[in-house]
Amino acid sequence: MNATPASKVLDRVLVLEMVRVTEAAAIAASKLIGRGDEKAADHAAVEAMRAALNELAMDGTVVIGEGERDEAPMLFIGEKVGSAQGTGPKIDIALDPLEGTTICAKAGPNSLAVLAVAEEGNLLNAPDVYMDKLAVGPGYPDGIIDLAKTPTENVKAVAAAKGVQPNEIIVCVLDRPRHADLIAELRGLGCGVVLIGDGDVAGVIAVTDEDTTIDLYMGSGGAPEGVLAAAALRCVGGQFNGRLVFRNDDERARARKWGITDLNKIYKLEELAKGDCIFAATGVTDGSLLDGVKRRKGGTMTTESVVMRASSGTVRWVRGEHHKGR
Repeated sequence: MNATPASKVLDRVLVLEMVRVTEAAAIAASKLIGRGDEKAADHAAVEAMRAALNELAMDGTVVIGEGERDEAPMLFIGEKVGSAQGTGPKIDIALDPLEGTTICAKAGPNSLAVLAVAEEGNLLNAPDVYMDKLAVGPGYPDGIIDLAKTPTENVKAVAAAKGVQPNEIIVCVLDRPRHADLIAELRGLGCGVVLIGDGDVAGVIAVTDEDTTIDLYMGSGGAPEGVLAAAALRCVGGQFNGRLVFRNDDERARARKWGITDLNKIYKLEELAKGDCIFAATGVTDGSLLDGVKRRKGGTMTTESVVMRASSGTVRWVRGEHHKGR
């Protein structure tokens, strides 16, 4: 992984402050786990994350958020957050207060509160459309994956670099009807296919952890989640390709509104998340990456979070205890 210079701007936004923001969202959403109400869970997480962000001494702008202003009352794209507007460090923010709203509502695994920050202009302002994604973990030659190639070609390239046969590669794919052909192609190679119901930020990040046994992530999901996952990969290594997918003229017009002119462009990792960046996530429900929020006797809650920084390559695991009334 290429060395990334540290950002003096981000030095003023403490790494642990980012964890406090994702903790607040996770704790708020956890009250709705298994209650079957996706909108209520998402709203609780959004409100809590926004309040926590507004306590930070920064001049922040949401570049990946809950949608455009006419669609989202809070944490919409372009919203200003932070208590030092016009005077504090200028920070771009990509966020998903509750990644996996359906997971949370059904008490399934891998629901997260996630956030990434970078200096102004360093996170792609992706429209809320789909994105084809291809990710691999660290330790491979640059350019080992290429979204312009077929899934078979990418699997064979990674297998050769890893020194194994293609049928020993394991690929994570979002379980959707649109991926039927992809899944069939992968299984035709003998690959193991890990299907996830939701939460593709966690799915992409899984390629960075050998304990998950996942080698590759493939398939389409939300473009905003692609930017968040790219920020995490910038911190810990790995490679990522993303290409926006447009289903109609309205989505193409939305992309142009946000300054995207090449609608067929394949984005590499550094084009989605440039320079120094910080990524933080807190588990809402238990998952492969993080434990979820646990409520103990006496009102005490425990959280598990991970926070990463690109310039240092550090990954910190943070276990928090939150006592009622303190």
